[in-house]
Amino acid sequence: MAREIPIGARGEAEETVEFKHTLTAQHPELPPVYSTPDMIRLMETAAFNALQPYCEGDEITVGTAINIEHRAASGIGARIKAEAVFEHLDGRFYTLRVTARVDSQEIGRGTVGRAVVSLGKLMSKIKRG
Repeated sequence: MAREIPIGARGEAEETVEFKHTLTAQHPELPPVYSTPDMIRLMETAAFNALQPYCEGDEITVGTAINIEHRAASGIGARIKAEAVFEHLDGRFYTLRVTARVDSQEIGRGTVGRAVVSLGKLMSKIKRG
């Protein structure tokens, strides 16, 4: 399994909001603001980036839990920065505190859970059905 991951390990991910990231892209009657699923995806990427340096061989981390609040709207052109900080290990489940910001304004926060898995074993399970 992955080598020991220190509490406080950090990861980041950034993106600029494009039309494809908006609610309007999903449904024309909705406003052109950054969607919650896209914010969560960016937070999960930051969490992956925090843990991946500690994985070995064919190990990766996969998402296991999400507890997120989306607290402010962001429009097309906004630069979103997500950060994840490893806080807790429970057995094989890692909990990371995540935030999303535009400049200094927090637009989202919460926790995500991840677990380390062997990519080879995971792909074998998927192929077996």
